[in-house]
Amino acid sequence: MTYYLPENVEENPQGRLRKKTGIDRRHVCGEGEIASQLAERAAENVFCLGVERSEIEMLLLCTQSPDYALPTTACILQDRLGLPKSCGALDFNLGCSGYIYGLSLAKGLIESGQVNNVLLLTAETYSKYINERDHSVKPLFGDGASATFIEAVDTDEPGLAGFVLGTDGGGYRSLIVPAGGMVRPYNTASDIEQEDEYGNRRTAFNLHMQGSAISEFALEAVPDTLKKILTKTGRTKEDIGYFVFHQANKFMLDYLRQKCGLMDYPYWNDVAEYGNTVSSSIPIAVCDMLRRERPANPLILSIGFGVGLSWGGCLINLRYANR
Repeated sequence: MTYYLPENVEENPQGRLRKKTGIDRRHVCGEGEIASQLAERAAENVFCLGVERSEIEMLLLCTQSPDYALPTTACILQDRLGLPKSCGALDFNLGCSGYIYGLSLAKGLIESGQVNNVLLLTAETYSKYINERDHSVKPLFGDGASATFIEAVDTDEPGLAGFVLGTDGGGYRSLIVPAGGMVRPYNTASDIEQEDEYGNRRTAFNLHMQGSAISEFALEAVPDTLKKILTKTGRTKEDIGYFVFHQANKFMLDYLRQKCGLMDYPYWNDVAEYGNTVSSSIPIAVCDMLRRERPANPLILSIGFGVGLSWGGCLINLRYANR
């Protein structure tokens, strides 16, 4: 498991919002930098750890900022990474829960005998959707990519278990880029900026977020998902080595820790250097956790939540995370 961040860094201004969110700075793509380039660099980091290109049997890419409407960016990456033509490749469009969904897809593909391994990539460039004058979202989101190699292991101890997935599509407007798809094509939507009551400006082609709605959704979905994962796997909170949730912002993570009853348990909350990197936030957090303090107990409970509205969680056993 590895990640890659753009070299360009933007500092958040000092003030109440920076203190509340805990986000000091974010890595942001340059003008010509795109998601496939981030994903490629993250994948190359995996190959540096000893994974052979020739052994990859399936490539999954989670992104909401693909290179093209079509073809799928994963197909482009198969060629660019020099993976065998026998390798399957596909994109799936999901946001902050995307990494968990990717792990679920990988587990299903491997355990059904379709493949022996999966290279799961996440890559997002939300900064390209954000209006520079929309200060309700600009300080929150950073760009980044991750790469995780998942393979079959002959053991009775599951590496991935207890998946709980959920969707509330009725809240899709809570986090949305309204124009650019088939509902409002580029040639029919206005690019005139609108200003809200707080002075934030955005067009129909920019990211629109209803922060309060997202917070209410997360505070309802995450504690329930946590309980279901523990019940499904026959585990208790004491059995978990670390709780690693989607790194939305410090305020949200603090609130979720309290709501989930995790104040006395190892809990990752470190968004200062990256901000919300969407589907890449969980793998980035896990990598940083392993670098800083590899826990004696390798069992991680992870939950992603956000755009969709969508959520998902599972147990990740890091005992075999050696490359």
